[in-house]
Amino acid sequence: MKRILFTVFLLTTALLGFSQIVEPVKWNFSQNKISDNEFELVFTATMEDGWHMYSTDLPEGGPIKTSFYFENVENAELVGEPTPDKAVTEEFDNSFQMDLRWFEEEVTFTQKVKVSGIGTVAGYVEYMSCNDETCTPPMEAEFSFELTGGAQQTAAAETTDDSSNRNYWSIFFLAFLGGFAALLTPCVFPMIPMTVSFFTKQSKTKAKGIRNGIWYGISIILIYVILGTVVTAVFGAESLNSLSTNPWFNLFFALLLFVFAFSFMGAFEIVLPSSWVNAVDKKADKGGLLGIFFMAFALALVSFSCTGPIVGALIVEAARSGGMAPVVGMLGFSLALAIPFALFAAFPGWLNSLPKSGGWLNSVKVVLGFLEFAFAFKFLSIADMVLDLHILEREVYIAIWIAIFLGLALYLWGKIKLPHDSPTTNLPVSRFVLGTMVFAFVIYMIPGLWGAPVKLISGFPPPVDYAESPLGVGRTQPAGAVATGHSSGTMASGMHIGPHGIPLFDDYDKALAHARETGKPLLIDFTGKGCTNCRKMEDNVWVKQEVKNLFLEDYVVVSLYVDLKTKLPEEEQYVSETTGRKVRSVGNKWTDFQISRFNRNTQPYYVVLDENENQIGEGYSYDPDPDDFIEWLNEGLTKFKK
Repeated sequence: MKRILFTVFLLTTALLGFSQIVEPVKWNFSQNKISDNEFELVFTATMEDGWHMYSTDLPEGGPIKTSFYFENVENAELVGEPTPDKAVTEEFDNSFQMDLRWFEEEVTFTQKVKVSGIGTVAGYVEYMSCNDETCTPPMEAEFSFELTGGAQQTAAAETTDDSSNRNYWSIFFLAFLGGFAALLTPCVFPMIPMTVSFFTKQSKTKAKGIRNGIWYGISIILIYVILGTVVTAVFGAESLNSLSTNPWFNLFFALLLFVFAFSFMGAFEIVLPSSWVNAVDKKADKGGLLGIFFMAFALALVSFSCTGPIVGALIVEAARSGGMAPVVGMLGFSLALAIPFALFAAFPGWLNSLPKSGGWLNSVKVVLGFLEFAFAFKFLSIADMVLDLHILEREVYIAIWIAIFLGLALYLWGKIKLPHDSPTTNLPVSRFVLGTMVFAFVIYMIPGLWGAPVKLISGFPPPVDYAESPLGVGRTQPAGAVATGHSSGTMASGMHIGPHGIPLFDDYDKALAHARETGKPLLIDFTGKGCTNCRKMEDNVWVKQEVKNLFLEDYVVVSLYVDLKTKLPEEEQYVSETTGRKVRSVGNKWTDFQISRFNRNTQPYYVVLDENENQIGEGYSYDPDPDDFIEWLNEGLTKFKK
């Protein structure tokens, strides 16, 4: 009986230990035959509740994206790239200072292939998954297809994407605001009374006037929605998404925004060829519903110099979300533009409530020009970071924005005059208040030059590590570097400056040697470059001074990144005895080390070792409570000293 109980105990312990290894994503591979020589490869990923897997398209410096590697392709030709069957969920992440995109529940990728004879396609898909508390290291799922005909048919996954619907609503709302801003420009606002005058003459009865006004509004919406549909159809949702992160496209669009910004400020006027406008005007003169439609088209052409920059920016931003986002964006923009025209055309008596056209319209246009000028640097920044040029680093970017918005504040206060501005003797209260708010925003941004987070503009400037002084202006060594064991105050060999100025190792053997030399416990931080929750631990826990002091004075810390792509030399690559997977990179090596030694494969995960590499106490998973982490560190230190 004792032996039986002991055996049960061992099995239970083993199962509990094994349960620490999580695999929240399951893959299924199948194939469909399209024609005699065309196949469709189907890759279906099913995620456990609460987990998500990152998109195939992410900017550099973020989490590990889902990537397909085709290593063995014989008698076959890949057509295009693997395409998902659903839009991604997108949210801005403060830790990475970028928009992150991921899939939830289930997603199916399809890859078209042309074969000649009997074809073979084999390789693996690399992916990373996270939930609200932890992330897995980059994992691989191998696939192999023999394309000989008679393929198994699989139904496309039917999924609902409530998150993408929510994303569409946010795009719609922002586009609606953009349409309202365009309405207040001098190219559009004066068109309202002209339009009402036209409909008053054309509509012999009140009922006909209401009908014509409604059709005019619908025509405006149709024109812009057709524009969004054409752009999506010509380029494709996925191509637009990829294009929006392309450095050369971002550079081109930044230059385009500069041109529009200078035009808004009065340097020159951008107009479409007059022949286009005249041709549309002739169509509008024919009357009837078709004539009203062409009148709406004429409005779009005439107002292009004011609406063009806003429409262009909306399409580019919507393209980042993929799917039908450009169409949704144009619907929101055109609806804001159409409602006032339709209402005033249907009820011309309301015109008396409108403010008179005047210099304030040009002021609105100039303010939009300042904003276009500022936003242009966002696109320049993306190109700079993707190309890793380090020209437009964080301090430079913030300094430029400070100068731009200071100029805007001075303009609103009447200290700067631009072409086409009307002469003013008194400063309106509205301009004084708005100018004061902009100036307060300028003051808020100034500490960002010295490393302040300036969260109000998070997502626009480059992240804090893409800066001339990642530790803050004037600091080249982390505070407390003297505690690393060298009286000179310099860091030990193999150390580097980590988050919040904490000196760290990234090599286990060097860190262990230094821990033995200094007589300190070794703290292993299993982390990842793309681990969101790891960044949250650093930003909410590591930043505390008491944690910093423990790291600097009482521990030797090594951060092992499980998602490093650096390839191991051929002679150092091996097949893991624990997982049976090929260890190809440095990240694979640290993942295998974590799994084989500590029965864990999620990050963040912290372990304390003594000089003999024995684990002290339990490990520590994601818990962004500084007090709990400090207590855990102190317990480990106490046990080490016994």
